[in-house]
Amino acid sequence: ESEAYPDLYYQNNVVGSKIFFDIVVKNNIKKFIFSSSAAVYGNPVKTPIPEDHLKNPTSEYGKNKLEVEEYLDKISKKNQNVSFASLRYFNAAGAALDGSMGEDHKPETHIIPNIIKALVSSQPFFLFGNDYNTKDGTCVRDYIHVLDLVEAHMLALDKLDSSMGSVSYNVGTGNGYSNKEIVRALEIVSGKKINIQISKRRDGDADTLIADPSKIKNELGFSPKYSDIDTIVKSAWKWHTK
Repeated sequence: ESEAYPDLYYQNNVVGSKIFFDIVVKNNIKKFIFSSSAAVYGNPVKTPIPEDHLKNPTSEYGKNKLEVEEYLDKISKKNQNVSFASLRYFNAAGAALDGSMGEDHKPETHIIPNIIKALVSSQPFFLFGNDYNTKDGTCVRDYIHVLDLVEAHMLALDKLDSSMGSVSYNVGTGNGYSNKEIVRALEIVSGKKINIQISKRRDGDADTLIADPSKIKNELGFSPKYSDIDTIVKSAWKWHTK
């Protein structure tokens, strides 16, 4: 969507963020977390991706996130008492383990909910591209369960409470799954076969995005508990089928 509506995304993600953070600093709020994205890296030249990797985003969304990170760096250098953590989410996924909470929004662009919707409605699932430079031709992503993502935020808050400075962390697992592997995992959970229709690539999608999470693990003690692919797809399936 950011490719189709770049001005809308720029106004919301960049202009809106700059206004917000200016007000934050004026009101003497000194510590905060920014929700960034693995999209800031673009197509990596090194995998898994460390935080100091070259930033060359392929999507407008990734460019937006990178520009805000750079703006926050300027703020922190200008105001020595301001600290922030940029958490670069990889693919947030999954739902509450008991199926009580999950994602439900329109438009839905995330692969796992879209596969489940196709399975439940016996409709075809449109797979965007099968000619990427990956093991099976489909995009490879690092999936992080939302509960582990919450834990990363709590640890980052603790870090900001105990020390000054500005830091960036990848929030991922270091493991990658292709789109076809996600389809297969959901077929196993559901016991259903899905009708895959190959569609053209989405603009801005990188081939492979896998985190090097060693920094957040070493500095904050982050240890994902729920981000194996079975837990992710089972929790999502439980939520969506409710």
